[in-house]
Amino acid sequence: MLRLAIRDLTVLVLSALLWRADSARRLDGGALALSIGIATGIATALCGFLLHEWGHLVASLATGSAVDYPKKLISPLLFHFDSAKNTRPQFFWMSAGGYVASLIGMIGIVTLCPLDALSGKVALVLGALGMLATLVLELPITWRVYRGGPLPMGVAYRPHE
Repeated sequence: MLRLAIRDLTVLVLSALLWRADSARRLDGGALALSIGIATGIATALCGFLLHEWGHLVASLATGSAVDYPKKLISPLLFHFDSAKNTRPQFFWMSAGGYVASLIGMIGIVTLCPLDALSGKVALVLGALGMLATLVLELPITWRVYRGGPLPMGVAYRPHE
């Protein structure tokens, strides 16, 4: 888990450096300013995605859930929640952790990013698309389990092979 934390902190630091570059170049215009603005917005949205994943993980660990970490640093998932070993309450807490972290991330984008700048607009649009993806991909699973369905057994819910 430490190497994943270092990976994600590196992304956060790179995002902060991009925000600094964006602030310095924003008024210059031109291709470089445009490129930095787009890269800054994308990096910010990536930080939001990582925050969402860490929200899931922190809630999982707080409830003593069995989790499995990827062997490769480029894995899109921070961890796998082992549905075969975990309970329904642990699943609900894990799910809620991601939802709360996403909400915090969007509040951060709206309150901290300059929404009149290209970087802020890109971060806001990509963050909103990430929230929409969460609502479409994750919320139905949580709702199905809440309604009495079994815990999911898909790729995010079993140990790495």
